[in-house]
Parts: sequence; C-alpha cells; structure tokens
Amino acid sequence: MTLEIPRIISVDDHVVEPPDLWTSRLPAKYKDRGPRVVRDKAKFNFIGGVFSYERGVEDGEWCDWWLYDDLVYPFPKLSAAVGFDTLDVTPVTFDDIRPGAWIQSERLKDMDTNHVDASLCFPNILPRFCGQAFYEREDKELALLCVRAYNDWMIDEWCAGDGKGRLLPMTIVPLWDANLAAAEVRRCAAKGSFAVAFSENPVPLGLPSVHDKDRFWDPFFQACEETDTIVCMHIGSSSKMPSTSPDAPFIVSSVLTFQNAMGSMVDYIFSGVFDRFPKMKIAYAEGQVGWMPYVMERADKLWEERDDNAFGSSLTQKPSSYIRDRIYGCIFDDEIGLRNRDVIGIDQICFEVDYPHADSTFPNTHKVALDIATKAGLTQAECDKLFRTNAIKAFGLERFGITK
Repeated sequence: MTLEIPRIISVDDHVVEPPDLWTSRLPAKYKDRGPRVVRDKAKFNFIGGVFSYERGVEDGEWCDWWLYDDLVYPFPKLSAAVGFDTLDVTPVTFDDIRPGAWIQSERLKDMDTNHVDASLCFPNILPRFCGQAFYEREDKELALLCVRAYNDWMIDEWCAGDGKGRLLPMTIVPLWDANLAAAEVRRCAAKGSFAVAFSENPVPLGLPSVHDKDRFWDPFFQACEETDTIVCMHIGSSSKMPSTSPDAPFIVSSVLTFQNAMGSMVDYIFSGVFDRFPKMKIAYAEGQVGWMPYVMERADKLWEERDDNAFGSSLTQKPSSYIRDRIYGCIFDDEIGLRNRDVIGIDQICFEVDYPHADSTFPNTHKVALDIATKAGLTQAECDKLFRTNAIKAFGLERFGITK
C-alpha cells in the first residue's frame, strides 16, 4: 500500500525577527536602548558546546548585529541555514538569508513548496528560544515592553492576514515573574494565542526549578491550564547545550541535544506538576522521542521499588501514566522512536520541519516524511496522526479552522 502524506503541520519552526520589530513598537524614548540592528564585521568560534564571537574584527565577515542595552549579539548562519550550500558557524546579514526566514509572504510560498499546511514558530535570534534575552536585562520595565511587543507582532502581524490559520502564534512570557507570566499568557490567549515558549530547565538561567518547594511557577502553569495554552520547550531554551568536554567539537553537542528534553520530561513528571494541573500540556521541540521508552521503563521501576518516597517521589500514579494527552514529543527524523511508537504512544508524537534551521527537511519534507513513514511501517491512520492530527489535538488547532 502506498501511503499518502497529509498536508503537514509543523510544530517546530522558527521566524527570524525583522529588524524593525521593536523599533516600530517601543516608545520613542527607547530608540537607542531597545532591540535594533546594525551591520559590522564579526568572527565566530564554537568549541565544547560554547559559542563565542568578536565584533569589529578587521579580517572578519560582514554580520548583522542585534543591540539591546548591554546586549550585543550577532546573526549566525545556523539561525537561518536553509538555502546555503555549506552549514557552519559563520556570520550572515539579512541580505544573505532566504527571505522566507522573516518575510511572511515568502514563508507561505516556502510552506506550499514544502507540503506544509501550518506552522508554529519559536523565537530565534534576539529573544532566543523562550525570551531569555529579556529576562537577562536589568531594566525589567523595558524588558516587559519588549516581551509584549514581540507577542503583539507575532499575533497581529506574523500570524495575521494571509498567514491566519497557517502561521500559528507562539508567544513568550516575562520569565522573571511568574505572576506577570500568567498575566501575559491570559492576555495573549484573549488575542488568540494558545502556545507559549518556555524553558526546558529554568535552573541554568538562575530561576527556580519546577520542583521548587514554594511552587514559584504555579501561577504560570495555572494560567496555561485555564486558557488551554500548551507549554512548548525547545532544546537549548535553558541557554545550555549538552557536551562532554570544553574541547569537544560541535558534532558532539549536536548528537546529545536530546538530553535536554529527556531531563526536562523527568523533571515535569516527578515534580508533581501534572497532579496539580492535570489538564496542562507540554511539548518538546527538536528533542526527538527514541529515548523515551527506556526512560519510561526506568522511571516506573524506580517508582515501584521506592514507594516509601525514599527517593523523593510522591506520585500517586506510575510515571509513564502521565504522558498520555499531556506530554508530546516532536521529531523530524527518528526511526528508533517510530519503531517504538506503541510504547511511547503514537498519539503523543508530532512532526516538525525546523525551518529555517540546519536540521530542516526543507524543501524535501514530503519525501522525508514518506521515507520515514515507510521505513517504520506506519499505517495510513498512524501516518495521518504523526504528520497532522496529533498536532491538531495537542495544540487545539480547531480554533484556527484547521481540520483533520
């Protein structure tokens, strides 16, 4: 039987923030402090999972730089890699990248070419994957204005007009205050956004963990549950990528990226968050799922062996029972994960294109989808779930007029 790949819903893409996103929205008094773009030369290095750079180097390459108060951050090719013949850690400008990375009309054309019906976009360069840049700045009044400006642009511009129902909003929150974060979730939900980017692990950012005894994050989680807003966590949203040593090459970190999602999933299950907020949903972008079966097995065995709470677990149900309808894994090419789909639950796996990043399957996503579905022996019903209907359920996309 020849499988038919449905029009794909990608739950992990990215949008390069346009240069005027903040300059056109912030009060005039922040003209010289708010996020803005300048062009200068740059030289990059990436060693042991650590990215470093120099600005104004005479023998460097031209680069567009984001400036925001004390932040000076360059535009790396890997943030908009589609269309380049070589993939490496080098500087680029807006003139160099594919227009679909940041221009709505061009993105929609690329989606059509790529058999993609709808797309959720994480932040990319200046905010990073969950708005860490705003949390890190000292002036929190300006930072909050920047968060709201980004969210308004995401909802009212990027996902509006011709993009309505195809480009689906994903917003960010002020990470430094869980009550402000809750308020922003509710504000954005009222404007039509029901997906929020969050950190896979707040601790490396200097924030409380999801295990926090004072339940720092509960106001945020409560707002997400009440508004049916799914919490989306991209690998690297902790501002920390796994590696083995300071001198390990970039490929070591790339192979191990799933570790961030793995640790986060264990945190969320054993923190009791799902007992307190049983309707809350989370999704892991770019984390793949091939690791999930063993982690589920290990967690269940330890829970059964240590039911006296000797290991600090007070769950009322076995750990693996918290996955169904709550935890969604996202893949772009994970043969091992699909072979174990019955253990994970095929209903919990979504698909991603990761446009315009280096792992993106653009412009060959239809072929890639057909290949992995065929190799895994998916039925047509499973194929429909993986590439489309699971995303509709997880992200509540019926609200946007998207149907099975």
